[in-house]
Amino acid sequence: MTQARPRKTVLGLLPWPERQAVAEALRTETVGGLVLLAAAVVALVWANSPWSAAYESVRDFHFGIPALGLDLSVAHWTADGLLAVFFLVAGIELKRELVVGELRTPATAALPVIAALCGMAVPAAVYTLVATSGGGSRDGWAVPMATDIAFALAVLAVISTHLPSALRAFLLTLAVVDDLGAILVIAIFFTSDLNFRALGGAFAGLVLFYVLQRFRVRGWWWYVPLGVITWALMYNSGVHATVAGVAMGLILRPTRDKGEEVSPGARVAHLVHPFSAGVAVPLFALFAAGVGISGTALTHVFTDPEPLGVLFGLVAGKILGIFLGTYLAARFTRAQLNPDLAWADVFGLATLAGIGFTVALLIGELAFPDTAEAEHIKAAVLTGSLTAATLAAVLLRRRNRVYKHLWEDEERDEDEDGIPDIYQTGSAGATERAR
Repeated sequence: MTQARPRKTVLGLLPWPERQAVAEALRTETVGGLVLLAAAVVALVWANSPWSAAYESVRDFHFGIPALGLDLSVAHWTADGLLAVFFLVAGIELKRELVVGELRTPATAALPVIAALCGMAVPAAVYTLVATSGGGSRDGWAVPMATDIAFALAVLAVISTHLPSALRAFLLTLAVVDDLGAILVIAIFFTSDLNFRALGGAFAGLVLFYVLQRFRVRGWWWYVPLGVITWALMYNSGVHATVAGVAMGLILRPTRDKGEEVSPGARVAHLVHPFSAGVAVPLFALFAAGVGISGTALTHVFTDPEPLGVLFGLVAGKILGIFLGTYLAARFTRAQLNPDLAWADVFGLATLAGIGFTVALLIGELAFPDTAEAEHIKAAVLTGSLTAATLAAVLLRRRNRVYKHLWEDEERDEDEDGIPDIYQTGSAGATERAR
């Protein structure tokens, strides 16, 4: 008689190397998220103050090199330029997850990928249903798809919850897959008339970038100018310029060669991630989140079909998609939930994933180029994200006592050797996870 295989545990203890990598990424994102939150508040206050005209003047000020097709407003420089750095970091993180992280094997990748895909498809479907039933446009179907990991972590920092590392890692993986989905949507559905010469030049730049990596060429003086040129060509090609960022991130090698202390991907992420989280994304938020908040504006959010579709997509669609995706994936893969957690914790995490700030604002601007309509969509994104954050704060704070005990068990290091005791006691499997 054959022995039944042990059931895989969902949201269990992370392997120690994976936990270290996740902790470093989340630490930067949390600090950046707090800066992002502050930038969004400044934008809202500035845009609704007596100095709102100055805000619009700064946001719409143009500068650049017209001969190269790069005469852009401040708002467009932050959206097309600085967010390329954000997507570079997202590409590096995705490559790391695919090669050495949770997505490297089908068994470990199945659950977060299914949850993320459902967390993108269901909000898009909810938007389409709400918008079309009210006679509105389908153009904004992609707005509520992506989770803003930095904003979500800022909410966790503000409410001071001790969310276990497995839940934080799961949230990060969801956001990474979301970012890939978002960049594919931007590249495929929001591409204007193509300039094939510029597109060919951008592709050649990426090929050269790959060749330099393949032959282990080092030195920023190769990669920085090449990256800027590739970005400029991608912008002029008609494909959104942020695609260049994520493509270069995916090309960077995430593994170390013999004699290397860190991989090229890890080295670039270490240098660029603080700038992305602390400068690039907050500056984008500063010039994207400044919408007029008035009774009339809020009325549009709750009465116009497109903003209402975004609102329901972020809140109801994200919760339903991620929770049901996680539950069904666990059910059909015969996985069992970590006995220290409950499905209510997954529900709370799904609610937190309804915060769709940065990428949602970007896609909203692309989907609705008309200024007045775009302002209503932005207001809907802000309202939906605030609603999701409030619900998540209530749900997660109720479980914080449980989270605190789990966090203390994960962090306890009585022998002070730098590795938590939970990885060294109990079983050979725990020791193996620490390696």
